[in-house]
Amino acid sequence: MRRQPGALEREVVAAIAAAGEELTTPQIHAALDRTAAYTTVMTTLTRLCDKGVLRRTPVGRTYRYGLVESTATMGAALTALQMRRLMEAHEDRSAVMSRFIGDLSAEDARLLTQLLIEATHVPQTGDPGAQA
Repeated sequence: MRRQPGALEREVVAAIAAAGEELTTPQIHAALDRTAAYTTVMTTLTRLCDKGVLRRTPVGRTYRYGLVESTATMGAALTALQMRRLMEAHEDRSAVMSRFIGDLSAEDARLLTQLLIEATHVPQTGDPGAQA
């Protein structure tokens, strides 16, 4: 039986989150349902590190893997990564963004506007948020 795309990644992240500490590959493999081959788990761990989801700490001849972010923000981080990759893969980024913005609800459009203002706000002299 094949897993849904991303299912093993979610299971690996959940196993590390449930442990509350960094784990080695054998510990992670043991925490899973064992339907995934050990080498598949190793590959998944490497990919999650490449995506910036996990950090890898050398311990002797092996590694311990831990979450880079809290589990509460993990889903948002993975979704943002997927969105960025999709944007980069398309020739006409303007068309993609225009379509995305055009499909937003009024509430999501207001939220996006607010987040863009906050992300691009440069405090001016005399601005209460300005840094000294």
